[in-house]
Amino acid sequence: MSGSKPDILWAPHHVDRFVVCDSELSLYHIDSAVSSELKAGSLRLSEETTATLLSINSDTPYMKCVAWYPKYDPECLLAVGQANGRVVLTSLGQDHNSKSKDLIGKEFVPKHARQCNTLAWNPLDSNWLAAGLDKHRADFSVLIWDISSKYAPETAVATEKVRLSAGDAEAGLVVTKPLYELGQNDACLSLCWLPRDQKLLLAGMHRNLAIFDLRNTSQKIFVNTKAVQGVTVDPYFHDRVASFYEGQVAIWDLRKFEKPVLTLTEQPKPLTKVAWCPTRTGLLATLTRDSNIIRLYDMQHTPTPIGDETEPTIIERSVQPCENYIASFAWHPTSQNRMVVVTPNRTMSDFTVFERISLAWSPVTSLMWACGRHLYECTEEGKASSLEKDIATKMRLRALSRYGLDTEQVWRNHLLAGNEDPQLKSLWYTLHYILYFIVQYTEDMDQKLTGNKGPLVYTGIKSIVKSSLGTTENLRHSRSGSDRQADIIQYLSEERSLALQLCGWIKKGTDLDVEPFLNSLEQEGDWERAAAVALFNLDIRRAIQILNKGASSGKGDLNLNVVAMALSGYTDEKNSLWREMCSTLRLQLNNPYLCAMFAFLTSESGSYDGVLYENNVAVRDRVAFACKFLNDAQLNRFIEKLTNEMKEAGNLEGILLTGLTKDGVDLMESYVDRTGDVQTASYCMLQGSPSDVLKDERVQYWIENYRNLLDAWRFWHKRAEFDIHRSKLDPSSKPLAQVFVSCNFCGKSISYSCSAIPHQGRGFSQYGVSGSPTKSKVTSCPGCRKPLPRCALCLINMGTPVSSCPGGSKSDEKVDLSKDKKLAQFNNWFTWCHNCRHGGHAGHMLSWFRDHTECPVSACSCKCMQLDTTGNLVPAETVQA
Repeated sequence: MSGSKPDILWAPHHVDRFVVCDSELSLYHIDSAVSSELKAGSLRLSEETTATLLSINSDTPYMKCVAWYPKYDPECLLAVGQANGRVVLTSLGQDHNSKSKDLIGKEFVPKHARQCNTLAWNPLDSNWLAAGLDKHRADFSVLIWDISSKYAPETAVATEKVRLSAGDAEAGLVVTKPLYELGQNDACLSLCWLPRDQKLLLAGMHRNLAIFDLRNTSQKIFVNTKAVQGVTVDPYFHDRVASFYEGQVAIWDLRKFEKPVLTLTEQPKPLTKVAWCPTRTGLLATLTRDSNIIRLYDMQHTPTPIGDETEPTIIERSVQPCENYIASFAWHPTSQNRMVVVTPNRTMSDFTVFERISLAWSPVTSLMWACGRHLYECTEEGKASSLEKDIATKMRLRALSRYGLDTEQVWRNHLLAGNEDPQLKSLWYTLHYILYFIVQYTEDMDQKLTGNKGPLVYTGIKSIVKSSLGTTENLRHSRSGSDRQADIIQYLSEERSLALQLCGWIKKGTDLDVEPFLNSLEQEGDWERAAAVALFNLDIRRAIQILNKGASSGKGDLNLNVVAMALSGYTDEKNSLWREMCSTLRLQLNNPYLCAMFAFLTSESGSYDGVLYENNVAVRDRVAFACKFLNDAQLNRFIEKLTNEMKEAGNLEGILLTGLTKDGVDLMESYVDRTGDVQTASYCMLQGSPSDVLKDERVQYWIENYRNLLDAWRFWHKRAEFDIHRSKLDPSSKPLAQVFVSCNFCGKSISYSCSAIPHQGRGFSQYGVSGSPTKSKVTSCPGCRKPLPRCALCLINMGTPVSSCPGGSKSDEKVDLSKDKKLAQFNNWFTWCHNCRHGGHAGHMLSWFRDHTECPVSACSCKCMQLDTTGNLVPAETVQA
């Protein structure tokens, strides 16, 4: 390699040693960089590794190629090819046993001097060394030497194949007669042994690639090509070989050696080296002249279900190990994707090629990725609470619990969602009240008991309040239980009563009795809210009673007694000490309802901002309070402002205000944008009036996305339940029949010919047999009367019920199909393979493919069931069970 760029070789059995070859041989040892400071004589290869020079060998001038002995003993034995054609065995002074001493210094000399281009040790018989030389008209260019030869012909080997002689001048260390001579009157530019057989040698000659079989040297297999340089065998696929010419790489398959199976993209500059990665399947690295880029070609074979071979997919990428031009590189023999590169000025760099990460995110939120030989899975640390779970996980668990499908008691759907989200609880109670009052008002309309207030319920409290302008009556009431009588102005109208009903405070009717609501709150243990509602209905004595009851219960807060005591001292004097202390201390209370109670008692009549804008109080309670104590103008402003806040925040409690209208869709859009919960949005909007809400594009988009989610989770049964639920609430969504069986001759539908009573329609429900099977014998098209196709198994025309098929009385198929003593209608359906077009009764086909893989038709080798990509899928609901 005198005057040429340096090359680099890894030691085959020492993973921490490599040799740099140019005008001399330099052996380096790689260490881990423990500290940032370099030791004396060390070179920095990377942030993690350094190299230390162990020895230098300058005894072999005019080097052109080097090959490292592949076996462990003797170690550090190298063959050096020189410019005059000689091959010299040398060492780097690491081993001094007798075997190494006998080999070091041995020379193998050709008849005529010319340059040695390449060397290759036989990986199976390590005593054989192949050398490729330049062309000479009277000599061979491929010489195979036996390094263990004893300088005299051996009788065990045929004399025409072996010509050995010794050189006297060099004390018996010069061998002039090779073991084999190949490639006469030609030049050899590259060599490699084929790993599958020790006597097969692949050589890149002057104008062809040739495979020599040493068992018969007179014959060779060759293919004419210009790509004869750098031949190298894929270590993981011994029939795949790479070679190059100028800037183009050719990939060969030795089983189809007529032409390259693949030609890689041509590079603008000539290539200098190609090498397969020894730790990675199908990864080829290439280097061009005057470049700091190494190009990688990842060859991936895609399996096909039928088994046909396809052309490999090539993924090309480039890596830049260093800033300077690269003279050569070498893959590490064991460390995955690791290489060392060397520049023309002998600067070295240790570099690891990071794999492309293949990411797979399953519909059930499992995250996995592959990197090299490793497969990683992302799992949650510990058990996350339901509030911390991803919305997709929440929707999946809710779908399993049949969330949204309880139409009898709509409010129970929030329990199916886990009863942990107060917004969902408010939403489903609102929908429950809306649907309940729609039913009630429909009954009243039938009995002509009231005006038509039904549509108002759908439009929400905002529209209800607007409709009540000018019809409100004001009444003066005093707080019950107070020593002093202070008049509080309350407002009453039919629309406000309807709003209170939607808020859940009162039942249907004009009676403003909140006692049933208070009892339900007490049963739930919500003492503070119950006391606040009682106080807002001007019943201080009932509020104190509730607080005392809550304090005495095991789950209640003992501080409720203190609050009850404070309430009992209520006075309406504006400058009293009680009012002053309550105004100061109410802000220190943690419970928002207790704060609202004292804000109400200390506020002026008509000014209740302390209650109305206590954001932690439920929206329905603030709205109900406003409906009782605000005049029309104040109430309208408050409801308008609160509605806008709910829409901007996407707060589901605002559905109480907007109703199932366009404003409700806007609010739901904000909620979906914030949470991604298309499940709740779909079920909620389905409760709306079909003529208004369901035609909105946003609503249709949410519904279709939720259906796609259920399909992606393999919740096919759940998706079918959702479709049924949707068709009940929105009849226009029921799909029309999209598939029917047509006659081969006239093209008309023949579906009704499979029914027990013909000419009853063409729906899918009539594919089966109802009634006695002997009544249905229709085996021809009802349109053109041509016969229907025959079943491939029972050979009876389609349309005949399976149970009445003659000739199959005790066949395996019939026994298997009738073991349940009742035939499903699906068994009579037409079924056929889309590949070979053979088929028959669905029941017969299923029975056949339980025990067979190929088509039942003779001479047809189609593997019908294996072509069905969904044939082996199982609904996820059954897996969960």
